[in-house]
Amino acid sequence: MAEVASAYLTYAADRENLKLAQSTLEARQATVNLTERRFSSGVSSALDLREAQTAMESARVDVVGYTRLMATDRNALDLLVGATIASDLLPEGLSAVTPPKDISPGLSSDALLHRPDILQAEDQLKAANANIGAARAAFFPRISLTTDVGTSSAELSGLFKDGSAVWELAPQITIPIFDAGSRSASLNVAKTDRDISVAQYEKAIQVAFRETADALANKGTLGNQVAAQKSLVKAADDAYMLSKARYMKGIDNYLTVLDSQRSLYSAQQGLIALQLARLNNLVTLYEVLGGG
Repeated sequence: MAEVASAYLTYAADRENLKLAQSTLEARQATVNLTERRFSSGVSSALDLREAQTAMESARVDVVGYTRLMATDRNALDLLVGATIASDLLPEGLSAVTPPKDISPGLSSDALLHRPDILQAEDQLKAANANIGAARAAFFPRISLTTDVGTSSAELSGLFKDGSAVWELAPQITIPIFDAGSRSASLNVAKTDRDISVAQYEKAIQVAFRETADALANKGTLGNQVAAQKSLVKAADDAYMLSKARYMKGIDNYLTVLDSQRSLYSAQQGLIALQLARLNNLVTLYEVLGGG
């Protein structure tokens, strides 16, 4: 379930990146058109025109790249789900995704008891204890203690010689204790298996708490990172608009516009990456807490 959710979010993020690349390509195409007119009028240099064209082709490469990524993302989703997913079930972008419900404050650690790995470790521990019981039971000969009339059976009497407390093998019955120590070894193996199962159970619990602590630590920082990245996008957008205006008035050269445009595009891509990381972090939290 976590893999399906992550694949779904990855598709949404790549689709968001594709939309960003397409809008950037359109903006850079418009800049190329403008620069061509300015170049024809002798206002802009040939270098300005070539730089604008280079930026436009770079955006075109990104459009093709994200189109390819979306195709592989969809294939991954189809594989995980086991069927072809209808197009209307796919997200239009990361901004269109309804985030999972946030983890409730004060959540008890009892939620970790529902983790599949802890449940598996508990079942293995139970199985190990059952094996110990089976090994101990093997020390008791499989015989009848009494006859039909309630007296001591011949098999029971045959276990002892002359009333001593020493076990004696009777030829007419099978007593599993006489097997050159293999039953004793089996008991030791069962005890060792139990100790291993106990250690594995303890490890599963430690891993559960560590993974939960890591996911919660990331959750606390990702929110601040997204907020800071949004501020960066706003500042980069303002810088781009100012540099473009200064270029149009002949105050700055086109390289200033190009640098601010690249900074804005990079900041917008970074915001999408952080938003994806924050959503994936919620998915991870649900996963490490055992679902639900």
